[in-house]
Amino acid sequence: MVCPHAVIRAKVFDPKLLSSAPDNFKSTEAKNSQFKGMKFTLQISPEDCTGCKLCVVSCPAKNKTNPKLKALNMVSQPPVREQESKNWEFFLGIPEVDRKELKLNAVRNIQYLQPLFEFSGACSGCGETPYVKLLSQLFGDRAVISNATGCSSIYGGNLPTTPWTFNKEGRGPAWSNSLFEDNAEFGLGMRLAIDKQLEYALELLDRLSSDIGKKLVSEIKNADQSTEAGLQEQRERIKVLEQKLKQIDKAEAKDLLSLIDVLTKKSVWILGGDGWAYDIGYGGLDHVIAQRRNVNILVLDSETYSNTGGQMSKATPLGAIAKFAAGGKRTFKKDLAMMAMSYRDVYVARVAMGANDAQVIKAFQEAEAFNGPSLIIAYSSCISHGYNLVHGLEQQKLAVQSGHWPLIRFNPDLDSEGKNPLQLDSKAPSIPLEEYIYNEDRYKMLTRTMPEEAKKLLKEAQEGVLKRWKLYERLASPFVKNEK
Repeated sequence: MVCPHAVIRAKVFDPKLLSSAPDNFKSTEAKNSQFKGMKFTLQISPEDCTGCKLCVVSCPAKNKTNPKLKALNMVSQPPVREQESKNWEFFLGIPEVDRKELKLNAVRNIQYLQPLFEFSGACSGCGETPYVKLLSQLFGDRAVISNATGCSSIYGGNLPTTPWTFNKEGRGPAWSNSLFEDNAEFGLGMRLAIDKQLEYALELLDRLSSDIGKKLVSEIKNADQSTEAGLQEQRERIKVLEQKLKQIDKAEAKDLLSLIDVLTKKSVWILGGDGWAYDIGYGGLDHVIAQRRNVNILVLDSETYSNTGGQMSKATPLGAIAKFAAGGKRTFKKDLAMMAMSYRDVYVARVAMGANDAQVIKAFQEAEAFNGPSLIIAYSSCISHGYNLVHGLEQQKLAVQSGHWPLIRFNPDLDSEGKNPLQLDSKAPSIPLEEYIYNEDRYKMLTRTMPEEAKKLLKEAQEGVLKRWKLYERLASPFVKNEK
């Protein structure tokens, strides 16, 4: 799940397939009871691995025969490249696990979903791309993505190649890049266009119902597409519809054929960094979440303008050094989550994969299921923070433990059930802020150049973290019914 370049893949498969496997292709018995009698393989693409070591750091399993080793260990690439490249090619030919058979709220099952975002040009150990990869695994075969200019547009659209890909059915994300200042509106336009096309397609279905068959029309219009099984059933209906339309000699049939794809549920994602979401594109983002349209917004928050060299943004925390803040930023970080929650009808989540991977998956699924605007703010480790990104996941965990990055989910659907829509998914700060921030040069440098100022800003930042936590705690407290 944490691999930034999608080079580690897992599959379960029929043991009979091993009859044509290359020598030294590795597999073991699948231990999940759901896959009893099947084989399990973890395979790496040797020529695409960047050696970031995040897999080794995050893997919880130990080598029982040699305590000094873990289940995953780094080795020199050249000696294994030729053999593992053959293994990789064979592995790609093994069928993917049927998505509708998987419980996608379990972290262990995400590994079986094919990433439709792979081998990007992002920095080794990038903290943004695991979230983008997860998006592509969960919704990629029906995703429509509007990507703001920034790191994510550079590694996402390094033309003439692109890391966005497609599955064996030929389906994959539709991706386009827009400017810093209008990406949210660009994505909203995609949503409006899809909604209008769907409206017209449904109208054409009614007009042609006597030719198509009223039963099929009714099933297509009333299909439940909230599950993988429901989506697959709808796609089968659309195949039948396509064949019927090709036999109908009417202008309406040709029109419907050109729109047939919108009858499958589309997932619109507006994607970008904090420079876009907090700063240059904030006016547009605010406008879009106020429209009550079904769009999902993913903010990859590295707390700085990473793509242009690490300038200060409104996401940069108090006391951090950045370009144009050489003496440490003097104001608190903008609370984008709190501002979005004030609308009351926007789904909002703040997540950090290194702190709680299950919460990340839950937030993505809840956001996509919410029929309205959703906003996910994802902590993204970055080389501009000034430390070895092999420790990126640990830093994310410390950010949460210190209270700098409280994990939250705000689901307006809970309000209608009489429950508090705000849920705190992390505990009260348990470590001093300095145990988190002084692992990074963006904070540590100030202690060397302006030690007294650093001490003052640390004190102010620590007080701010605790005050904000108390505010969130009050807002997340259970509702109390007023009794007359």
